[in-house]
Order: sequence, then C-alpha cells, then structure tokens
Amino acid sequence: MEKSKTTVIIISVLAVALVVITVLLFTEKQTNKELVQEFELEKEDLENQYTDFAKQYDELKLTVSNDSLSVLLEQEQMKTQRLLEELRTVKSSNASEIRRLKKELASLRKVMIGYINQIDSLNRLTAYQKEVIADVTQKYNSASRQISDLAEEKKNLNKKVALAAQLDATNIEILPMNKRGKKAKKVKDVVKFKIDFTIVKNITAETGERTLYVRITKPDNDVLTKSASNTFSYENRQLAYSIKKYIEYNGEEQNVTVYWNVEEYLYAGAYRVDIFADGTLIGSQGFTMD
Repeated sequence: MEKSKTTVIIISVLAVALVVITVLLFTEKQTNKELVQEFELEKEDLENQYTDFAKQYDELKLTVSNDSLSVLLEQEQMKTQRLLEELRTVKSSNASEIRRLKKELASLRKVMIGYINQIDSLNRLTAYQKEVIADVTQKYNSASRQISDLAEEKKNLNKKVALAAQLDATNIEILPMNKRGKKAKKVKDVVKFKIDFTIVKNITAETGERTLYVRITKPDNDVLTKSASNTFSYENRQLAYSIKKYIEYNGEEQNVTVYWNVEEYLYAGAYRVDIFADGTLIGSQGFTMD
C-alpha cells in the first residue's frame, strides 16, 4: 500500500514537471519567434537606411561641379552599396554582423555630413565668386562704355578740330574770256577761263605750302584735264583735276587766281568749278554758258 502511494506521488511529480517543461519550451519558442521577427525588422530597417543613404549620394553628386570631390563621393557611394550587398546576405539572427554593419553605417553618416559641409562651403564660395565676377563684369562694361564714349567724344572733337583747321574757298568767280581778253558772250568764243577765289582767314589751319586742285566739269560731267595722269586723292579714290596751284598759306585771307586754256570743244550748258585742298572739298561754284 505504501509502495503504491509512492508510485502515485512520483507519477504526479513527473506529470507536473512535464507540464512545466512543456510550458517553458512553448514560452521559449514564442520568445525566440518574437526575437527572430525583431531581428528581421531591424535588418529590414537597416537595409532601408543603406538604400536611402546610397540615393543621397546621387543627389549630392548633382550639386557638385568639383571633379575631385565627385570622385570621392562616387567612392563612398560604391562603399555604401557594397555594405548593402553584405547586409542582404547576412542572416537576421547574426547579431554580431548586424551590429558591425550598424557601426559602418554610423561611420558613413559622419563622412557624408563632412562632405555636405564641404559642398555647402564650396557652393557659398561659388556664389560669392559669381557675385564678384558679376560685379567686376558690370564695372568693366561700365568702364568700357565710358572709354567708348570718351573715344567717340574725342573722335567728334578731332572732326571738329579738323573741320575748323580746313581751308575754305569763297567768292568764287569764273570768267570765260575771248581771244581779246574780254568776257566771252558765246561759248564758241571762249579761249580761256579765269577763276578767282579767296582762301579765308583761319588761325587754326596749318601754315606753309599748300596744294590746291581745281576741277572744271562740263555739262556731261566730264572733267577738263590736260593729262589722264593728272589726279589727286579724295575719299579713297583718285579724281582728275584741271589745274594744280601751289600757295604759301600764312593763316591770313589770300586771293588766288588760276587760268585754264581751252583746247577742247565746249558746248552750251551748266558748268561747275570745284576746289580741293588737303583731300577736302573747300569750295564749289556753278556757271552757265550759252
């Protein structure tokens, strides 16, 4: 009887122990399952961080124009992608590797912050340089305009000085003469032209010997000349002249007379006399012969 009672007690104890062990095993399994899920979530979160980190390098590279810095960013991005690939091959339960890759990510983050600060400094410097360049360009353009305006003013002043220094022929009179030295009434009687004119006083004009060219133009615009080689320069071309006259100019008013001996056929119509000096037309006068 005593033996049977002992057996019952042992069986009861074993049953209780079995229940306790079963409960403990179930609890441990449940705990392990929860830990695995937690590790998987942690790994997934870490992968997302690495992926976002790699994308941030793409965005950073778009803001950089410095080639050396672009190379460094590319290297860091490749390192991030390599660590991401390692993470994807690591088991969720490998806590030591997960911790290592977390530390690697923290180190990469510090490096990126350094690059961001460097890029920000470069961008501020670039913006400042652009402002300086824009300011210098504006000042240069302003100075160029002032120089251009001054050059134009000087050019206009030189023109005015040149115009003021030019000789001027006035009181131009043309007398068609017959063989008796009198005024010819008919064109057929003209044997000579007497041309009188006055070089006016000009204290700004250069003194010394000057050459005057007189052109007598017929009604058909043909110029009376003794030789085809009798030409002078005027506005980048050669013009034929009828008479060349040397004078000694002293700045004072001076009367000049020249003659043209008629050796060609003349006909009735409007004639013109033009007087040139120093490559400039200084006087003109038309006359008509019947």
